[in-house]
Amino acid sequence: MELGLYTFADVSPEPGPGAIGPHERLRNLIEEVELADQVGLDVFGLGEHHRPDYAASAPVVALAAAAERTKRIKLTSAVTVLSSDDPVRVFQQFATLDLLSGGRAEIMAGRGSFIESFPLFGYNLEDYDELFAEKLDLLLAIRDNVKVSWSGNLRAAINDRGVYPRPLQDKLPIWIAIGGTPQSAARAGVLGLPLALAIIGGEPARFAPLFDIYREAAKRAGTDPSGLATSINVHGFIAETTEQAADDFYGPQAEVMNRIGRERGWGPTSRAHFDQSRGPNGALFVGNPEQVAEKIVAQHKIFNNDRFLLQMAIGTMPHAKIMKAIELYGTKVAPIVRRETAKAVPAVTAPAA
Repeated sequence: MELGLYTFADVSPEPGPGAIGPHERLRNLIEEVELADQVGLDVFGLGEHHRPDYAASAPVVALAAAAERTKRIKLTSAVTVLSSDDPVRVFQQFATLDLLSGGRAEIMAGRGSFIESFPLFGYNLEDYDELFAEKLDLLLAIRDNVKVSWSGNLRAAINDRGVYPRPLQDKLPIWIAIGGTPQSAARAGVLGLPLALAIIGGEPARFAPLFDIYREAAKRAGTDPSGLATSINVHGFIAETTEQAADDFYGPQAEVMNRIGRERGWGPTSRAHFDQSRGPNGALFVGNPEQVAEKIVAQHKIFNNDRFLLQMAIGTMPHAKIMKAIELYGTKVAPIVRRETAKAVPAVTAPAA
């Protein structure tokens, strides 16, 4: 099973004493990717957001910088908000990243959990679903053909035009990222694309039927589901002791979740809720290396997933603590997980389609 990290490059929403701004955060981010590569993690993802509390509005630029400081780790968006971007530019940017990194680029395409990019780039939210479906169709056409002829309803047609440069990989890997919608899982299965499922709350086992829907849709479409890769993307943190991990992670994570909750009408979180969520059946992977490894293995038995991505840098976490957590993830957690999951059904090596 591939093990990795993802982040949105959180920054302080307001300036002030102790605030972490985008310059500092992005410089720290490159060090985090470099360390993740050095300790043997497999994947690093960077999410796209257009808000004052995140620095990653152009993930591929930061990933390109990280490509020059790393050797083997895969570099992916997490996610590319495809609905409000242009598939031609998305492909060109990630093909360039692929060339710079020696064939390590991936795209994780999704509709996005925030809507700021739609008015920013002049798109109508009423077209939310159609925009994604249409642009995904174009992106796949570009990925599979050097010259493209394509037409749709919401973007100008392309008539036998080439899209360059081409990536180093024969097929640039394109994953579909979802947050729990059965229709989205089925669409990924029909298209025969790898599926990444974000689980940031509730009981993870309840999400398992989404992978069943995905694999059944693939089978009905004529694709062998055993050849499709899956990922679960979660929140968590690792420290030398359980108490330290919980204490370090709770404050920044709660601040972020409460800030977003106020925007969306959620109730406030609490330490009691947090502690329950980091229990055996909860969605948070917080603890010492042995505990986190045990929970990853337990979830693998439920999902039979081929990839596991952990979001640890939530809120303005101190850089030194993030670096220590990455070190523990690669040197302590990963060996346990790889040993235990190797005893299970062989995982799929993230296919391009």
